[in-house]
Amino acid sequence: MTPNSTNKNLIMGTQVTEHGTSNLSVVMFPWLAYGHISPFLNVAKKLADRGFLIYLCSTPINLKSTINKIPEKYSESIQLIELHLPEFPELPPHYHTTNGLPPHLNHTLKKALKMSKPNFSKILENLKPDLVIYDILQQWAERVANEHNIPAVRLLTVGATVLSYYLNFVKKPGVEFPFPAIYIRKIEQVKLGEMMVNSAKDQEPDDDDETADGTTQIALMCTSRIIEAKYIDFISELSKMKVVPVGLPVQDLITNDADDKELMDWLGTKDENSTVFVSFGSEYFLSKEDMEEVALGLELSNVNFIWVARFPKGEEQNLEDALPKGFLERIGERGRVLDKFAPQLKILNHLSTGGFISHCGWNSVMESIHFGVPIIAMPIHFDQPMNARLIVELGVAVEIVRDDDGKIHRGEIVETLKNVIIEKTGENLRAKMRDISKNLNCIRGEEMDVAAQELIQFCKISTN
Repeated sequence: MTPNSTNKNLIMGTQVTEHGTSNLSVVMFPWLAYGHISPFLNVAKKLADRGFLIYLCSTPINLKSTINKIPEKYSESIQLIELHLPEFPELPPHYHTTNGLPPHLNHTLKKALKMSKPNFSKILENLKPDLVIYDILQQWAERVANEHNIPAVRLLTVGATVLSYYLNFVKKPGVEFPFPAIYIRKIEQVKLGEMMVNSAKDQEPDDDDETADGTTQIALMCTSRIIEAKYIDFISELSKMKVVPVGLPVQDLITNDADDKELMDWLGTKDENSTVFVSFGSEYFLSKEDMEEVALGLELSNVNFIWVARFPKGEEQNLEDALPKGFLERIGERGRVLDKFAPQLKILNHLSTGGFISHCGWNSVMESIHFGVPIIAMPIHFDQPMNARLIVELGVAVEIVRDDDGKIHRGEIVETLKNVIIEKTGENLRAKMRDISKNLNCIRGEEMDVAAQELIQFCKISTN
């Protein structure tokens, strides 16, 4: 999509907004996953509110699902720019996204994105932005920007806790992480080791090191000092780079979707804090064994629930066949099991929701904190175990602990659910959640104001 030049000139004029003024144009370039595009879009809106003109750059298949998430008021200040990847026979355009991508094609997608450098370079040449904000998973974008004399900064979509843990591991091998509340268990260490081996196999000779400091002097991060101050400071110490928090990556709450009416009406019949929301994100899926344990744990706990039970594309199953025999009949009106999208923000914002069984992806964790809903942590892999330890440390979560073989058990799910939804534990977690949410609301916008000024100053210094 090519931006309208008239609109660009209109936006590029100095704008007076409620947050101040800016006349910077920015190309934002997230990794091709919804969990990365969503926080980039969130920051794009915040920058647009402060007078920036944003060009959000991604593949057509990703932009198609993004366009509906941009309110009308941003129709001129946030423009979508298509980046076309080279096509491989096994990677047609509808696979130019991680959503529904078969796992064996992940490396091919990353390779195709890297091969799109000339197209990305042409976009920068045509738009001539003042700044590029790129994802750490495509470190090469900084080099392309610099070739055009355009300053570039990273936007980190993970939390400071996991990044500081990883940087300590890489930059200080053998040195224990200085914050004992954050650790990974033996089974998680095995998974992490396997992931690093596989990642090393996928590396190509000229691939950039994602842990390298680069030439940038600042990095934006989707977090807040309210919850991660010491970890933010530790990253700055390890990387010699200024880490600038931009606030929580929480999208706008859209309340007028008629498709959600039946579900929300059902939720409205339940008592306050009586219902648990169960979801493991859009790209993580339970094994058959884990699904059975979760189902029986929900059934035996006798709590109300909404469970989003997704399956990988190409492996979709009939819900009745995937769940324990007779499960749907036995739970009756006490629960809802969905095999499609659920309005997560609306559910978390509802008075009847008293807990969230989550894989602890960063976006889900931040959304739960934003709406003050205690988390029942059931991490799967990647950054999720450390995110889980952080929110336990903050006093807003309890974790369902896997055994030494990495398995979960229905008995622990039952006990944890009763503690959070029925017993005193839940009241304490909710009180702590309310305190943190209130503190975050008190500084709403302030961290982004600072970040916007840092970007303006960085551009001035870089172009002098």
